[in-house]
Amino acid sequence: MKLKNIEILVNGISRICQRWHISKLSLFGSVLRDDFTPTSDVDVLVEFEPGFTPGFLKLYQLQEELSACLGKRPIDLVTFKSLNPRIRDHILETAETYYVAER
Repeated sequence: MKLKNIEILVNGISRICQRWHISKLSLFGSVLRDDFTPTSDVDVLVEFEPGFTPGFLKLYQLQEELSACLGKRPIDLVTFKSLNPRIRDHILETAETYYVAER
């Protein structure tokens, strides 16, 4: 799938989300806007399945795997629980969802 600014390997995203117990994955920020540049990172919002909380090193591994599916760009990984309350509503309104786990 070609997003305006990067190529997204949707099948790879799906496999990663299943393996990492991600219930929802969305992109937000400059990757969805015209101010995305060749040096921009990709802002990724994830929500993990209940009861699954990866540690710091695991989150780093997840970022690396996601980068491979998102144009080999640096990833700014944000969890739903860690969203800044001051900008939470804006992020949720503008984010585009690319994976939702089947229930």
